[in-house]
Formats: sequence, structure tokens, C-alpha cells
Amino acid sequence: MKTIILGMAAFLLTLNIQAQNKNVKSEVKTTVTTVKDSEGEKKLVKTQEVKEVQNIELQNADSKELNKEMKQTPVQVTATTEVTANGVTRVLDVDRSAYYNLNGSKYKVAVDKSGYTMFTPTGKKSAILRRTSNNNYIYKNKNKTSFGYFDANGNLVLETYNDKTDKVTVTTYVIVK
Repeated sequence: MKTIILGMAAFLLTLNIQAQNKNVKSEVKTTVTTVKDSEGEKKLVKTQEVKEVQNIELQNADSKELNKEMKQTPVQVTATTEVTANGVTRVLDVDRSAYYNLNGSKYKVAVDKSGYTMFTPTGKKSAILRRTSNNNYIYKNKNKTSFGYFDANGNLVLETYNDKTDKVTVTTYVIVK
């Protein structure tokens, strides 16, 4: 009985010691940004993790050769971004923090605890962006509220309804690359 139990335990432990069948590469980049404005100094910590996983396959797996060539397989890349602002950590699909141009002025969009904040070229807070359930954004500043989204090029597009003219105006903030 004792031999059977020891044999089964040895068998189960050897299953765990199989050869690795994946190449895994992980890279973590942490950026700390300090923003000074009229409300004081705020610290934003952005952690980006890029993980690459590639399955290992052999070209001639059935051959009797000792050293076998590795076959090229596709690499699966996953990127996650965590942003900590004012003690609140959020996980982002795509980080849209960047500089955007509108009419020759350069605006900064930065992550805050519940969305994004837009700053004027002088560094003053000009608007907030809050994400909706369908991956769009509500843009709110002192004078207007607009519907916004990011296009395929990464530009911020705002659509504002004007009730006097009964028209929708489109404003595009072009991303600075």
C-alpha cells in the first residue's frame, strides 16, 4: 500500500516537471508624472505591462534528430495599463493621455481618477472627459457639454449640438506625434 501511494505521488510530481512549451517575455514600464496646478501638486503613476507569449513548435517533431529546429509561430501580445491618481488605481484598455492641437494651441489630456482632464497651453484645467458605457466620452467645460470619441488616428473628436441653429458642430483635436 505504501509503495502504491509513493509511486502515485512520484508520478504526479513528474507531470509538473514537463518541458516549457512557450516563450514568455514580459516588460513593465512605470512612468511617474507630477502635475502642478492651482489645486496643488498631483502625482500620477502609470504602469504599462506588455506580455509576449509565443508557442514553441518544432519543424520536424517526428524525426529522430537530437537537436531540432524551432518553427516560427505567431506571437500573442497583451498590453495592460494601470494608472494611479490620488490613490485610486484604474486599469485602462488604451491610454489616451497625450498632447492635442486645436487652432495652433497645444492642449494636454491627462488621466485623472475618473477619466481624463484637459489642460490649456498655460497649464490651467479647461475641461474633463468622462467615459460612457459605449466607449465614448462626455466632454464638459464651463460653457458647453459635448459628445466625444477618439478616431482611428487617435484624434479627439467632439460633437456639440447648437440648439439655436439646430446643427451639430464637429471639433477635432489632432494628436501630436
